[in-house]
Amino acid sequence: MAANLIDGRAIAEEIHRETAARVAALAARGATPGLAFVRVGDDPASKVYVGMKERACQRLGIRSTTLILAESTSEAEVLALIGRLNADPAVHGILVQAPLPRAICSARVFASVAPGKDVDGFHPVNVGKLMLGDPGGFVPCTPAGIHQLLIRAGVPLAGAEVVILGRGNIVGKPMAAILIQKAPDADATVTVCHSRTRDLAAHCRRADILIAAMGVREFVRADMVKPGAAVIDVGVNRVPDPAAKGGSRLVGDVDFEGVRAVAGHLTPNPGGVGPMTIAMLMRNTVQAAEMQS
Repeated sequence: MAANLIDGRAIAEEIHRETAARVAALAARGATPGLAFVRVGDDPASKVYVGMKERACQRLGIRSTTLILAESTSEAEVLALIGRLNADPAVHGILVQAPLPRAICSARVFASVAPGKDVDGFHPVNVGKLMLGDPGGFVPCTPAGIHQLLIRAGVPLAGAEVVILGRGNIVGKPMAAILIQKAPDADATVTVCHSRTRDLAAHCRRADILIAAMGVREFVRADMVKPGAAVIDVGVNRVPDPAAKGGSRLVGDVDFEGVRAVAGHLTPNPGGVGPMTIAMLMRNTVQAAEMQS
C-alpha cells in the first residue's frame, strides 16, 4: 500500500487562514504587522525565496519592506541597518536572508536582531527559550512547519521513536528540541544522526518518524525505512535534467518512489515542507506584532 501523502500546500493554506484572522484582529486595533527583509548580494536563490515571502505578506495583509545591500557591504554596515530596524516601531519582524557573503559573520548578524523581532528564531535568546520549553520565544520556521505537518496529519508523537538525519542549526537541532519537550504534541524519543553516525541505516529502520535534512540527494532508500513510518523530506538538491525548464530540477533527500511503497506517511518534494516554512514565518511575524502591540 502506498504511503499517505502529507500535503504541505493544503496545510500551509489552513495556517494562512488562521494567520489572516489574526491580522484582521490586529487591524481592528489599528495595528498592521510589519516585516523587513534584509538581503545582501545577488544570490539567485535568495532573490526567489524573498520574492515568495513578499507575496505571502501581500496576500495576508502584512506590510513588508525589502532592503537590498551590495555584495561588497561591510559587516558594520549590515549591523547598523539592523540596529535601525530594531528601533523602528513599524517593523515587528526582521529576516536576514541567508546566505550572507563570506566576509560577514552570520552568527554576529543573526545575534544583532532584537529577540522580539527575530521571526527566524536564530537569536541565542530564542534558541535558549526553545531548549527550555519557553513558549515566549520564536521557533525556527522550517522545524516549526514540520511539527505542524506531523500534528495536522495525525501522526502520533508521544513516545514515538524519531530519527533526524542532520544536526544543523536551522533544522536538525531545533527539530530535536521541539520534539523532546515534556509538552502536548511532543514527548518523543529523539535520535540525531550525522555524518559520523555508525550504522546510520540501522537507526533509520527503527524510526516511527524519520526526518531527512542532510542535503544529500535521495539518500533515504526504501530498505532504510520501517514499514508504516512517517517520513519527512526536508532536502533541496538541484540535479541536471535536460527535459526540465532551465536544464535542472529539485529532488529531496528521500527516494520518493521507493519509500512511498513502504512508509505510512510521506511528504512530497516539492509541495511538502517548503510551503510550511513560509506559513510559519507569517505566523511568527503576526505573533511578534501581537507581542509588540
